[in-house]
Amino acid sequence: MTRVTGYRRLMDPRLIAGAAVLATAVAGVSLAPVNAASAPAPGAKSTWTEADKTGFGAARSRGSNVWFTLQGGRVSEVFYPDLSTPSVRTLELVVVGDGFVDRPTAAAAVTRPDPRSLRFRQSGNRHPDRYRLTQEVVTDPRHDSLVVRARLESLDGGSYRLYALYDPALGNDGMDDHGTTRRHFLAAHDGNVSTALRSRPAFTQTATGLLGTGSDPWRDLRQDGDLDRVDQPAGPGNVVQVGRVGGTARPAAPLQARLALGFGKRPQGAAEASGSTATTSWSAVSARYDRGWHRYLAGLKDVPASADAVRDQYLASALVLAAAEDKVHRGAFIASPSAPWVWGDEVKDLSSPSGAYHLVWSRDAYQFGTALWAIGDRAAARRMVGWLFGTQQKKDGSFPQNSDVSGKPVWSELQLDEVALPIVLAHLVGKRDAATWRGVRKAARFLVSFRDEDTGRRAPYSPQERWENQSGYSPNSIAAQIAGLVSAADLARVKRHPRLARQWLAVADRWQSRVKRWTVTRNGPLSAAPYFLRLTKDGRPNRGTTYEMGDGGPKKIDQRRVVDPSFLDLVRLGILSPDDPAVRNSLAVVDARLKVDTPLGPFWHRFTRDGYGETRSGGQWVITDPGAHKTLGRGWPILTGERGEYAVAAGEDAAQYLATMAVASGPSDMLAEQVWDQRSPSGRACCPAGEGTRSATPLVWSHAQLVRLAWSIQSGHPVDQPAVVADRYVR
Repeated sequence: MTRVTGYRRLMDPRLIAGAAVLATAVAGVSLAPVNAASAPAPGAKSTWTEADKTGFGAARSRGSNVWFTLQGGRVSEVFYPDLSTPSVRTLELVVVGDGFVDRPTAAAAVTRPDPRSLRFRQSGNRHPDRYRLTQEVVTDPRHDSLVVRARLESLDGGSYRLYALYDPALGNDGMDDHGTTRRHFLAAHDGNVSTALRSRPAFTQTATGLLGTGSDPWRDLRQDGDLDRVDQPAGPGNVVQVGRVGGTARPAAPLQARLALGFGKRPQGAAEASGSTATTSWSAVSARYDRGWHRYLAGLKDVPASADAVRDQYLASALVLAAAEDKVHRGAFIASPSAPWVWGDEVKDLSSPSGAYHLVWSRDAYQFGTALWAIGDRAAARRMVGWLFGTQQKKDGSFPQNSDVSGKPVWSELQLDEVALPIVLAHLVGKRDAATWRGVRKAARFLVSFRDEDTGRRAPYSPQERWENQSGYSPNSIAAQIAGLVSAADLARVKRHPRLARQWLAVADRWQSRVKRWTVTRNGPLSAAPYFLRLTKDGRPNRGTTYEMGDGGPKKIDQRRVVDPSFLDLVRLGILSPDDPAVRNSLAVVDARLKVDTPLGPFWHRFTRDGYGETRSGGQWVITDPGAHKTLGRGWPILTGERGEYAVAAGEDAAQYLATMAVASGPSDMLAEQVWDQRSPSGRACCPAGEGTRSATPLVWSHAQLVRLAWSIQSGHPVDQPAVVADRYVR
């Protein structure tokens, strides 16, 4: 069976059958109806929105378990009751005037009015000479509610009406919802999650139906600018609801309204949440929301001088990082509140229920935890360690490839860096309690005894490396494993287990002495001098062993032709000197093959012939067959940050790398997984060069990398470098 890969992710083989055929565009980004005659009984298929979110927020308080995203000027996925469970697809506003019905989302500009808060403002329209629509979005810190304040202004003397268009997808599934109207609010439920949508002024008309059928209220509204249907319940199925906000925008008399979308396990709870929020003024709700984030930032270290020039982006990154923690399962931080490209559309086992980046990876958690430790949120970093060891596999001491926020494993592959990095993080944050020590001991024992069932190879050979689509001897994975064993040995000494300490150090020393033997080629075609490979399949880097690249890349490629900047973790974690000749020469090889110079600064591709990115014409990524070469991996901000950390370790000026990462964000300060690299042979472009593509946005790792780089520059050394490792090997 061909394995289909994505992000750094190699899919669970169970998912492949459902991923063989995709639509080439995200049909679900619009509520435009399908032919009613062809629609299934529960309505048209429910999908998720595109990956490139323009906002992500939540109240800092634990009194509200609601997180929201924005996309294209509308509210997109809203999460409740936890960060692995989107329960809303979209909530958007529709403007109706003489002869038109506008969903003015694509033209909207999204900003953060307060750089110390995750409150967002959206403004824009499709008829800029006729009206102006402005929205602000927060959650209620005291209730499980989302709040949208809207202001609709007439600019040309006309009169305009405002409608709310709501598409629930309750409990991570939009095909089993029920909806109705109750006492001037729109109610929806699916047995596990309920919502109640109210308006101030109150709705004067409401309608509920199933998407793409004769009952679809959006179809009704779009036809003549009015709701003609008699309101009645709908479901189970893909429910869509529409409500007309009371009042009209007239010349010199704007229409001002607030929407309160309440959540609960039962309809009564949702109704109470939205009712309490609706009766609280916007000024009170938004002030509490802002104040929660202000207090959070006040409890951190001051912004370092190294980040003075990028202060707003630094603050945004700290806020996004903190908001990515689940409030029900504290210490669980998701990879992103987004679902990459078409993973939100058409692929049954990837999108229903949503998974992808709404999950926790221990690798990502390490990046987040080290960043949180650096900025001063030490409690969160320690919570993360507790959560990680709470999800550790009890039988063997390994860690799942990923989990939902409750700790339930989702994908089934094994990556040895994900076993090692929780040990390194525990050592960094000083977690030495009995439970942590038990987990560390299990993980270290797993590493030193691991043997791959398929190949018979022993660690540090890993069934997957950090990009999750290849097995082999990876410099990056080996670096993590060495650092993990040295950190575990240090904790073993503290716990008075000298024999274990000696055993683990002996293995770490052996791997450190052999890492070049396994991963540095001396006869590769990319340089006359030795250089690191992305990985070797057999631990013999001078052999021309071939493998299938994945992500639509080559069916067969010589391992000596594939390079990757991930070897820099050998330097950052203190295993090799930044002046090591193989490291220095590999930098030149990587720059020649993977570096992308943009007007905003330099970025790097993940590895040679990477196919995880937009199509050649600038369209969204799609799953393709091996050798298709239809998609191209683009530049990654995290790799710019990692290059900056290498510069810090080498005593070089790293300010340019921090600046480049910061300007890669959009007006609302969200950092993407990838940036546009100008490779568009057909002449089309996805996005401005050096700015985010349609990849997952915000990627929490990108934000963590930015703040960690800022503190590494400030400190003069990589802030996550374990001193016990560097003292042993490079000092």
